[in-house]
Formats: sequence, C-alpha cells, structure tokens
Amino acid sequence: MALPLPPSRTSSPAPLPVRADNGPWALHDAATTRAMEQAALAATPEHTLMSRAGQALARLAIARAPQAGRTVVVAGPGNNGGDGLVAARLLHAAGLEVAVWLVGNPAQRPADAAQALAQARAAGVPLLEDRSALQGAGLVIDALQGLGATRAPRDSVAQAIDAVGAQAAPVLAVDLPSGLHADTGVLLGRQAVRAQATLSLLTLKPGLFTGHGRDHAGEVWLDGLGVDASTLPGAQHRPTAWLSGPPPARLRRHSAHKGSHGDVLVVGGAPGMAGAAGLAAGAALTAGAGRVYVHLLDPQAAAGAVPASRPELMQAGAHRLADPAWLAASTVVAGCGGGTEVAAALPPLISHAGRLVLDADALNAVAADIGLLTLLRHRAARGRPTLITPHPLEAARLLACELREVQHDRLAAARRMAAATGATGLLKGSGSVVAAPDGRCRINPTGNAALAGPGTGDVLAGWAAGLWAQRREADALEVAVAAAWQHGRAADVYALQFPGRPLPAADLVQALWALP
Repeated sequence: MALPLPPSRTSSPAPLPVRADNGPWALHDAATTRAMEQAALAATPEHTLMSRAGQALARLAIARAPQAGRTVVVAGPGNNGGDGLVAARLLHAAGLEVAVWLVGNPAQRPADAAQALAQARAAGVPLLEDRSALQGAGLVIDALQGLGATRAPRDSVAQAIDAVGAQAAPVLAVDLPSGLHADTGVLLGRQAVRAQATLSLLTLKPGLFTGHGRDHAGEVWLDGLGVDASTLPGAQHRPTAWLSGPPPARLRRHSAHKGSHGDVLVVGGAPGMAGAAGLAAGAALTAGAGRVYVHLLDPQAAAGAVPASRPELMQAGAHRLADPAWLAASTVVAGCGGGTEVAAALPPLISHAGRLVLDADALNAVAADIGLLTLLRHRAARGRPTLITPHPLEAARLLACELREVQHDRLAAARRMAAATGATGLLKGSGSVVAAPDGRCRINPTGNAALAGPGTGDVLAGWAAGLWAQRREADALEVAVAAAWQHGRAADVYALQFPGRPLPAADLVQALWALP
C-alpha cells in the first residue's frame, strides 16, 4: 500500500532494503556521517533534511504495517525525535490514527526538532507525555535516540526504552534502535530497543550489522535523504567499512582438470580431535579444490588419516611438511583440532606455504610464542598472504587483551589484529568482520545462531582454503569475504527450513555444496 501523501520536490526516493543479497553497501561511522550531514545541511534549504527524513519514515511505516491501526511515535528530545514528529504529522494528515509520546524537555529541542514539534501541534497531532500513549499501538516508531548517543540512556529516555520493550507491537526504529552504539553495535546501557525494522538515514552505520546490532535492528532500510555524497563539499566522506555482498558465481572451464584447481593441505587433528581436520578437509574438497591432503598430528591416527566417508582425501606424510617447493605451491590450513601439538608443525608452514589459513589452535600457538608471531610478520614482509580466522576469545589472546575489549569494538579489534600479524583477519561472530593489514574492512551480513556449534569454524577455514586454492592470485580479503558470506548463507537457508535448530558441521558442508 502506498502512503497517500502528496509528492514533493524535496522528497527522497523510496527507502531501499539492505539485504545480504543486494550489496555491497558502504558503511559510515558517526563522525563521518556527522560531517556529511553538516555539509548537506549547508547545501540545502533550511529544514529540508528533516522533512525528507520524516516523509521517508512515514512511507516505510505504511509499507511495513498497512493495517497497524494506531501508530505511536516515541519522540526523544533531539533531531531523531524531530524526524518522528514530521512522520507523525504526515501520517495524521493522511487520515491515519497516530499519537506522539513526547520524551524529554521540549524546551531543549534543537531548532529543527522544535519546528517539527510546533508543526505537529498546529496540525492537531495528539501529543502525550507518558507511557499511556502506547496503549492500543499497532506500530511503534522509536525516535528516541539517534546518531549522537554515546552514553547509557538515563531518566525519561531509559524509562521509555523499557516501556517500548515491554509492549507487544512491532517497532520501527529511526536511524538506530535507541540504546545501540552506531559504530560498534554494543549496547550503551543495560537495554536497547529491539526493532523489527530500522530506517537508517543518510548513511548506513556499522553498528547495525555487528555485535548486538543484528539482533536489535531487524530488517534494515536506507534512505539517503536525496544527498549524493560525491557532491558534498569539504573532506572526502569515505566509508568506514563495507557490508559484503554475494561473491561472483562459481564457474569452471570445460577444459579444467583437478590440477587446475589447486592443492590444499590440512594440518591438524591432534589426539581426540581428528574430526576437526576431517571437517576442514571435507569443506576444502567440497569448495572445489583439486586435491586435498590431510596430515593428522595424532600419531596413532596417522595411518587412518583418510576418513572412510571421504575417500577422495589423501594422506600427507611428514615429508610434505618438509618440502618447501610443494608447500609454496599449496594452500595450507593449520590448526583445526591441532591441540598443543600444532605449534611444532607451524614454522615450515608459516615460512613456505604459498597461501596460509590459520585457525583455532594454530592461533593460540602464535599468541603464546613470540617466535611464531615473528615468523608470521616476516612472512607478510615477504609478500606471502595469510588468512587468520579467530573467534573473539582467540582474537583476544592474539591481541593480549580481555575478551570484552574485542567485543566492545569488533571493527577496531579486527584492524588491530591484522596490523599486528600482517595477516588478513576474519573475526567470527555476529556480523563477522574481515580486516586487511592495509585497513580495508568488511562486515559479513549472513549467518545466524544455527552456526553456534562445534566444528562450524573448521568448516569455514577449510572452505576458505578450497576457494583460495582455485584462485591462487586472489586477495586474502576477497577470499575471506566470499567464504564468510557463503558460510553464513548456507546457515540462513537451513534456518528457513528448520527454524531454531542447530546446524551440525558435517551437514553444513553439504549445505554449502547445495548453494547455487
């Protein structure tokens, strides 16, 4: 249903849905967005941006909840609240039932928000000052806090966040769910609004897509407010990071053969953990690597290194690890179920592997041994690419910091990790972050809690190696972005079929194979 509003020459195009399959999307942090906003304000007539924001919000509210009945705008004291007030006035003018819960001191509103309040009052929009406004709501618009929030909500704003969380109607957030940090996706206080959809204004913010952002933002939409960043005067408004899009289709030449698709060596599987190496090897094979070798670190299992369920895998003896030329031609995965035994195997792999993926216990070994870290840095200096795939605790060990520091700013942690090791880092978790040593950064939009189980990280490491083996000159960041996107996408498809169920790692390999 289209919103029955008159067209305006200042209205922006319809908001755009931001999905995993229609990226990549540029992400801008709060400081950059503020600079863009100030430049846009200087280049447009007074009140233009808020007018456009309110109209975009009203249109999206109708599109998402055409049968809402009563819409309640919870308007905070800043310009975010002003956007909500403009939307309330437009919805009211269109004949829809709407009310506003005014939160905070109206006398302290910025000029644009004060004008929006005056116009809403003059138009006869019901304005209330307590939570009774939420009664009978079919849709709640969260316009409490926006880009400027950097501290825990207090007083009336905190109480309003609690009240929005306690009611049952779906929530549409303006720019950001109130209580969520724009740059990091962490909660500013003990609670944030959990929205079913968020309309991000002018730019997309990184915090919507990592940390707690994915749980609290819901579906994300973007309205650029009619602003073309490339035309703004002043400093370059470069993205802070990018939200990844789908990788190119996987195509094979008719004339190709197994030698065309590269060799992968998986080193791992200490006593009791052979399954981890088997999962990584199976994933590499399924990703399309031409030949996959397994070297188990459990001497008792070495004779049976090839799982009976995957007879295509080949056993790699110790001589392979001592052959610099063969390693240089191969893509090596080390650490999956490696235990403490993997540390002794790492020096030749770090020194000679053509492409190296380090996961799990290999990363713990590097974190614990300055000699191995030095080898890794020397490897980077020689131009040999490495991809590391830590979960947050492994990242904390590499950075010699607390886990909470990693999770407090996942983009910064991933960049620090890449700079410290000289490797491209794939920091796993909600909104996995990929960072290259040169500062390039991507956030992965796919995946869900079905991946929160044993072995799925081993599958990711092996899958990345299998992709890399086929494109040996590919940039490590490009490989990591593709692997993370496909890994998460397989879980998303699974979750649609089996909502709420975990995805066993062996089944994940098959789900990856089934992706188009």
